[in-house]
Amino acid sequence: MSRSDPAYLPIADDLRRRINQGEWAPGERLPSRAKLAEEYGAHPFALQRAQELLIAEGLLEGRSGSGTFVRLPTVRRRLLRSRHLTLNSGMRFFAEPDQFGRTDDFESTSRLGVPAPPEIAARLGIEEGEPTAHTSYEFLVDRKPGQLAESWEPMAITAATGVQLPEFARHKHQGVVKRMAALGVVVDFAVESVRAGRASADQALKLGICTGDLVVLIERTYFDVDGRAVETADFVIPDATWEISYELPVERP
Repeated sequence: MSRSDPAYLPIADDLRRRINQGEWAPGERLPSRAKLAEEYGAHPFALQRAQELLIAEGLLEGRSGSGTFVRLPTVRRRLLRSRHLTLNSGMRFFAEPDQFGRTDDFESTSRLGVPAPPEIAARLGIEEGEPTAHTSYEFLVDRKPGQLAESWEPMAITAATGVQLPEFARHKHQGVVKRMAALGVVVDFAVESVRAGRASADQALKLGICTGDLVVLIERTYFDVDGRAVETADFVIPDATWEISYELPVERP
């Protein structure tokens, strides 16, 4: 460790060593920052930075009003992205069946006439500010949020039709493909972009994880046979609890 290294790094290294050696058990609360700062002869801010580093690494978790705890180990579940599973729903990723409880429910809130933000307008191929149907999703696993999604559909396609509200009454669980088919629109393909990110405070609160935790961010857009975008969505999936597998079609000779 060089003299130019920030003061909190040696503290983080030593706390990491003590955690890995079992001085504090998983789920156990660490001593207060003031007590640890006194033990290390450091400023409490250095302790805070050290703990924030270990929280980002997944060794610790902060609980508002309760302190800092050694993080309990989590089992990573497998989410399968399959054309066969999503042909009807067209929306979410699925856990392997019968292994981790129910994964077939969600809560959603839709708003009509939401002006398309610049990035969403570009993805949908429409003018900025054009009206969209915007839906927020919380997908549930054993009645707890397991992933989040935000969806936008151009109202130029769905306005004044029976499918303009994506999850209204009989359209719940039908998904984009079936709903668009009801309008005579044939969804032909989807494009997805995957990247890593950090959970915002709002995302962390909804998912029951820590702010700054690693998440997988997936941007997906559906297109019809004419290449027109009919829906775009952003997914937020906690990396610590889910690994994502894709089923890819193989061209047969």
